[in-house]
Order: sequence, then C-alpha cells, then structure tokens
Amino acid sequence: MDFFDYFQIVSVAIALLIFVGKAAYLRLGRNINPIAIGGGKGGLPLAVESLAVAGLIAWVMEVLSYALHSGIRLLPSTFEARLIDSVPAKIIGVAVITLGLTLFALAYASFGDSWRVGSDVKTPGALVTTGTFAVSRNPIYVFLDVWFIGIFLINGALIFLILAVLAVAALHWQILQEESLLLKLYGRPYQNYCARTGRYLVW
Repeated sequence: MDFFDYFQIVSVAIALLIFVGKAAYLRLGRNINPIAIGGGKGGLPLAVESLAVAGLIAWVMEVLSYALHSGIRLLPSTFEARLIDSVPAKIIGVAVITLGLTLFALAYASFGDSWRVGSDVKTPGALVTTGTFAVSRNPIYVFLDVWFIGIFLINGALIFLILAVLAVAALHWQILQEESLLLKLYGRPYQNYCARTGRYLVW
C-alpha cells in the first residue's frame, strides 16, 4: 500500500465520521430524526433514491477493495482496465478530494439542525442560506461529485469512470427533484435564494 491507498481509506473514514457524527448529534442531542429517505415518495423517485444509497455503499466497498489491494471485485475484470496511471493525475485526485472534504465538513456545520438525509416534508428545518450555502446551493453534492472524480483520477480504472459519470448524472437528477420540493416548502424565500446563489459553484 502507498500514500494514495491510505488517502482513499482516510477519505472514506472522515466522510463517514462527519455523517455519523452529525446524525448522532441531531438524534441524541436535539431529538431530531435526520434520516428521511423515501420521504413519502413512491415510484421512480423512491426507486432512484434507494438505488443511489445502494450504489454509494457498493462504490465505497469498491474503493476500499482497490485501496487494500483485495482481490474481491463487484464486477468482471473487464471493468478493471486502467485508463489513467500517472502520479500527476493521482495528485490532482488527492487535491480535489481534500478540497471537497473541507467543503463537506463546512456544509455540515452550516446546516445546523436543518440537515436531513432524504426529503423531510413533515418536519423540515429552516432554509439555510449562509456559510457554504451562500456560495453553493448544494455543497454536499458538489463534494460527492468531486469525490467520485478524484477517486477515478487516483485509481484510473474504467469502473470508477463509469461510476463517476453515473453518479454525477444521478446527483444532478436528485438536485432537480429536491429543488421542486424546496420551492413548495419555502416559496418566495427559496426563489430569491436561487436567484443569487448557484446550483453548484456557478450558475
């Protein structure tokens, strides 16, 4: 194992700690249930949301498998084809993931008590427009996008390119679904927020 292998493991551990820590704080410290996967959804939206969760778990397992040089793979060896194998690409991958993790941590801090996993239409928190949300309406999704891309740059395998493309497309679709819901929940304040803040980092 080298630095890049350890870095991937650490990035997974940090993201998991931030996620679990925030969920535990809200549930135990604030008596708020932050897990709202499904959120009364049905049909295609529920199926996509469920597949996204399963896909993220599978992706993390694949990342750890590569980092640990395990022989266990989720897909046939064809998907292991190396498209990139250079130190500069790996360094860029580390840089974008590091920046993404910083954004991820700051976003969770900015969220306060309003953070939810899924769409909570019954007990939504206040609309958050400050902190990292003043420069991006979706800083956590931005982190996930750069995480997927960074992992591909580090490993260079076809499977990670495919998963990165699918993830970016799925996350964009999820953002559009959430925007419709947030517009219904918050109305004019959300419209004003969208008018001055980009969906990602730019309009």
